[in-house]
Amino acid sequence: MQIYLVGGAVRDRLLSRPVTEKDYVVVGATPAEMLAMGYRQVGQSFPVFLHPQTNEEYALARTLRHEKHQPGVVVAEPGVTLEEDLERRDLTINAIAEDDAGKLIDPFNGVEDLNRRVLRHVSSAFSDDPVRVLRLARFMARYSDPPFTIAAETSELIRGMVEAGKLDNLVAERVWQEVSRALGEADPVRFFECLRELGVLARLLPEIDDLWGVPQPPKWHPEVDCGVHTMMALKMACRLSRALEVRFATLTHDLGKATTPERLLPSHHGHEARGAELIKVLSQRLKIPTRFSDLARRAATYHTQLHHLYELRPKTILKLLEGLDAFRKRQNLEWFLLVCQADFQGREGFADQDYPQAGDLLSAYEAASSVDSKQLPRGVVGPMVGVAMKQARTAKIAAVMNTIKQQQECHQL
Repeated sequence: MQIYLVGGAVRDRLLSRPVTEKDYVVVGATPAEMLAMGYRQVGQSFPVFLHPQTNEEYALARTLRHEKHQPGVVVAEPGVTLEEDLERRDLTINAIAEDDAGKLIDPFNGVEDLNRRVLRHVSSAFSDDPVRVLRLARFMARYSDPPFTIAAETSELIRGMVEAGKLDNLVAERVWQEVSRALGEADPVRFFECLRELGVLARLLPEIDDLWGVPQPPKWHPEVDCGVHTMMALKMACRLSRALEVRFATLTHDLGKATTPERLLPSHHGHEARGAELIKVLSQRLKIPTRFSDLARRAATYHTQLHHLYELRPKTILKLLEGLDAFRKRQNLEWFLLVCQADFQGREGFADQDYPQAGDLLSAYEAASSVDSKQLPRGVVGPMVGVAMKQARTAKIAAVMNTIKQQQECHQL
């Protein structure tokens, strides 16, 4: 029996990145032998075991065996070699093993691809699992400094998979899992740009892909293209927040612009409501968790209101806060402000400009939040309480906005 360290632990050590977990492959062993040594089996389909002390995963070497006119069958038996196990892996950089003496076993030249910063599939078996395409794109987002490139033959293979419809029936939960993980990587923009270049984005996330080529007024968007702006805003959101909810809401805040009637271009009147509806459809299709879809729909609906905060009446500002459900959950407001700031600063020439609307809406919110029903006059009961609370909150907001207006006027003088 021989044990080898494999996969991400070897890859990340060679890249001088932190190793967060270790996986091992065991060659020449049977499940009975592993159990006899105290390992705990956790997989029935595939023999995976947990070490009795470290709880690290040890998988028996396995390979895909093909019989005539039959689909491939995964087998794990003592006769499976290390090279056979490595050959079934997705990318050469993940098909490197290390023995207990620290010697590397690299039958597919993964070390060379690491040094050249190239993502290359190990074999044609890559196409058997379409999720591997999303994982490859996620690696593009993770290893962005310096960036990786995709081998020409791998790009060709993936485009063939797209044309053959192999990505059309991916399980929704697996797609969302990869998208959400990508949003947490160092440079999520590279994930979406990679998928777009390979033709995958149009198949899996057409609502986002459709943004490219849609014009906007150069006065407000010097970058003009909606897709370009969305990626700029997402990059800014990643600078402002690590919250995946904020990043997803930024990614989807302008979806409605892709459905603007051509006669209205480059203006996008009504894109807010259209965008919120598209987010609903997208969320249902990919089974996106409610906390993501709720923030995204609110951001799509209300982001332009915040951009025009100083033109809004106090009553409208209160409706905005209520629409965000801010009085029940302050985090809704804080995340919304970050999305709007990312939208504002994610434009050509705007990255370093101040966005005072965020702080000023927060001030108005804090003033309105200070209203307590216990402070209402006696005799205000039943439905009158809600009316009185709105009036009191509106008055607080009006006072804050008047102060801000006076400060702005003094600053202009």
